[in-house]
Amino acid sequence: MTAKVPQWQSYLQVILSREDQRMEYFQKAENILLIVLERVSSMDPRFMVDYSRNLEALEFALRATEDEVTMEVPLCIDADALLVQECSGEQSDSEKVTYGNYQMPGSCYLAVPKEGDQLEKWTKEDVFSTVGSTESSGHIVPGKILRLLKDLLVAAIVHCKRQFLIKPGELSAERLKEDDMQLPLLISSGWKMICFNIVPVVRKKQNALKFNNNLQDRGFPEGIMWKVTQEADYIPASYYHWRYSTNRPSLKLLQIVSTLKGYYLDSLRLLDQVNHEYWRDEDKKNCLTFHHLKMVLLWATRFFSSPEDWMNLEGSVYRLLVILLCCLVTNNLPHFLYPEQNLFQVEGADLSSLYPKVETFANNPKRFLKFHFAGTEHKAHHQIDNDLKALLHLPAEDKAYWDTAFFDMLLNKVI
Repeated sequence: MTAKVPQWQSYLQVILSREDQRMEYFQKAENILLIVLERVSSMDPRFMVDYSRNLEALEFALRATEDEVTMEVPLCIDADALLVQECSGEQSDSEKVTYGNYQMPGSCYLAVPKEGDQLEKWTKEDVFSTVGSTESSGHIVPGKILRLLKDLLVAAIVHCKRQFLIKPGELSAERLKEDDMQLPLLISSGWKMICFNIVPVVRKKQNALKFNNNLQDRGFPEGIMWKVTQEADYIPASYYHWRYSTNRPSLKLLQIVSTLKGYYLDSLRLLDQVNHEYWRDEDKKNCLTFHHLKMVLLWATRFFSSPEDWMNLEGSVYRLLVILLCCLVTNNLPHFLYPEQNLFQVEGADLSSLYPKVETFANNPKRFLKFHFAGTEHKAHHQIDNDLKALLHLPAEDKAYWDTAFFDMLLNKVI
């Protein structure tokens, strides 16, 4: 293994060499977006400007490609005073939507209690729908909020351009015509356009979401799981319904992993680059995403909880690989905070063709640790034997394998 380390390290160094520049790209585009959002907030103070974007910047810098960035716009509301009314089972199933490459359950209404005098500005017709109820006066409607925010964004962009706060070509609102649960803006980073998906979010601190995972701190600093799940974020799921979002807690966990000693994030960087260079289809429809790999890293951090597990780059990458191979062969990647949710079940996605590609890398990584400007070597490689493939299937038959040392055993067989 030590003989291969220099090639692994040189590949990583090339990836790291462009990270500072990517951070600059993000910050330049982010500054343009903040100018627009500040104008939106000045026109309607019900929409706030969140300046703490370090989580999004970290994720953007880690990725191999300039994919879409989720940018949340918090609503200025006392969310703890709202009534969270879960939809019925039939409604909840019909309202499940694909968002951020995965589906989440829990569609609900956010209702204003009848005695909620402090919520008067949220009972206006432009964001509210009156409903006869003994407990509430009506619901805050996400569809109305999206429509209002879209109009405000357009007006803000026009104002900023007329005041020369935004230069020609720096921002495009052409994709705002799309009817979706997020509002895409294309913003120039100085190198290429970045798509920021604007999403209104209601942040509730009391009676936060109870995640279905048992959330042991294994692999993470003590108390972190409890801390990152103390707030519940609600984002639009449909015109009338909201849903829980795990975007922020997932990013917070990624940020915490970045503080741990070892090659945690470097293994994620490397696999995302290999995914971009070799595993992704040209149409990019049925592909592994950075979000998938981020979840694989979180699981790996939990299963391989000793700091010594991450002191070697190649070994760190293989810790992610054994989990990824297992997920691909079973066609199931559990969400780290919602293990019953399969992140591979995206509408129209088929990752069955990806397994042999990842297996090829696991068997002969050397031929992949180079960029396209170097010719690809086509060398023979051995296939994973049937016995190991049978082991990979075990978590699909018994979910208890997701809470055992099963992946330690796999790691010894794969490396």
